[in-house]
Amino acid sequence: MIAPDATLDGLRRQCPEWEPWLAVVGEILDEAGDPAWEAAVPAYPQPHRTAVPLLAGATIALRAGSVRRLLERLIRIASRAGTPQMSSLRAALDADMEMLPLFAAALCQDTDRLTEIAAASGADASAFHAVIALLPVPFLHACNRRWASSISPGWVEGYCSMCGSWPTFAEVRGIERNRYYRCGRCGGEWHARALNCPYCAMSDHNELAALVPEQGSPNGVIEACHRCLGYIKTFTRLQGCSPDAVMLEDLASVDLDVAAVEHGFARPSSPGYLLGATVVDDGTKRGFFAWRP
Repeated sequence: MIAPDATLDGLRRQCPEWEPWLAVVGEILDEAGDPAWEAAVPAYPQPHRTAVPLLAGATIALRAGSVRRLLERLIRIASRAGTPQMSSLRAALDADMEMLPLFAAALCQDTDRLTEIAAASGADASAFHAVIALLPVPFLHACNRRWASSISPGWVEGYCSMCGSWPTFAEVRGIERNRYYRCGRCGGEWHARALNCPYCAMSDHNELAALVPEQGSPNGVIEACHRCLGYIKTFTRLQGCSPDAVMLEDLASVDLDVAAVEHGFARPSSPGYLLGATVVDDGTKRGFFAWRP
C-alpha cells in the first residue's frame, strides 16, 4: 500500500502546475489526521435504518471560531494560486459569514445554499465550492474512525453508508475480486454489487459499459451507464487504499475522469442522500481543538 505522502509527492512531481491546490489538499489531509476532531463526533451513530446513512439527521456540536480558523487557513493557502478565481476567496474572509450554517451546508452538500453564500461574500462560486467542500473532511474522517465498525455488512446502496456521498471510485480487491466503493469525503468503504450502476441501480448489462483509455491509469477502467450517463472509476488492487489516500487516488486518476467526460459521461452533481444534519454551537467546550497556527 502506497503511503499518502508518497502519492502527494508523486503528484507534485508529475503535475507541478497543481502545486497550489495540492497544498490545500495536503493541509486538509493533515487536519483530518488530528484526533482532536473526534471530540465533535456524536457519542452514538444514528441506528442503521434501511438505506439511511449514519449521519442522517445527526446533531453536531462545533465552535464557530474553530471552524473559522480552519477556513481562514484553507483560504490563505488556496489564494496563493494567483488565479483571479482563487484570489477572490480573500473577500470571503472579510464577509460576515455565519460559520456553523456554512459548515452545515458543506457537510450536507447543499450546493444551492453554498452558491448563495459565495455570491453574498463576493467570492468566485467555483473556487468557493472547491475549498468549502473540504471544510467537513476532518470531521467526516473522525466519524469514519469512530463508526466504521458500525456499518452494516449488508449495506450495498450506491451512496456512502456514513455521509451519503456518491462513491469516488470502486476497488476490486484480491484474488476473490471482492468489490468495494470508496468515499472521497470520509474515506470510508462499503460493499458494492457487481454489474450495477451506483447512481440509478441499472443492472442490465446491455446498458452498462466499460471504457479502457489507451493511455489510462494502471489497472483502472471507467464503468459507465447508458441510462443515467453516470460513470465510476474502478481499480483492481490487492488491497484497498487507506482512508486518507482516497482523495489523492482520485486526483492521481484524473485522466480517467477526462476520458469519461469526453465520452459524454458525468458524475451526479447532487449527493446520493440528503443528510439533513444540524450543526449547533458548542459554547461549553473551551479550547475545543488544539488548532495549529
